[in-house]
Amino acid sequence: MATKIRLQRGGHKGYAFYSIVIADVRAPRDGRFTEKIGTYNPNTNPATVDLNFDRALYWVEAGAQPTDTVRNVLKGEGVYMMKHLRGGVKKGAFDEAALQQKFEAWKSGKDQAKNAVRDNEAKSKKDAAAKQLEAEKKVNEAIAKQLADKKAEEAAAKAAEEAAKAAEEAAKAAPAEAEAAAPAEAETPKAEETATEAPAEA
Repeated sequence: MATKIRLQRGGHKGYAFYSIVIADVRAPRDGRFTEKIGTYNPNTNPATVDLNFDRALYWVEAGAQPTDTVRNVLKGEGVYMMKHLRGGVKKGAFDEAALQQKFEAWKSGKDQAKNAVRDNEAKSKKDAAAKQLEAEKKVNEAIAKQLADKKAEEAAAKAAEEAAKAAEEAAKAAPAEAEAAAPAEAETPKAEETATEAPAEA
């Protein structure tokens, strides 16, 4: 039986999540499979892989052919590196201890690279959030300034309206006060004349 190592799609629309499975080449993509050896989530940066390393190595050494994507996943996880190193042990180029040392050195470098990507991604998200917050702050400040200016304009307009109304009322009240003052001024001379004539009669 020709065997493939391939991805079986899961998740939902817009968020694909894959299982890494061993299946017959004649089986449909999401059909029956022999064994599930891991999962692959390309929605994160870097992609998240949960792999049964020993079973993946077993199937690769057994001759199972991975798809291009799965091959890249297995290379990234070190399956092909381990296969290469085990070949060196079989040829007598080095022993198991050297194999583990070489593999750990390779794995350490790979992990550092992944951590660097994660750190850069986290920093980018943090910087983007800070920029967005700053932009929102500026927008809010601009809105607050517009509201303050509008309130100041409304207050100034109201004050001008009240001043004009007060001036209008004062203008209307002035003639009435003048009319009231005129009779009083006319009566004052008469009273003085009466006071002057009164001694003459006596």
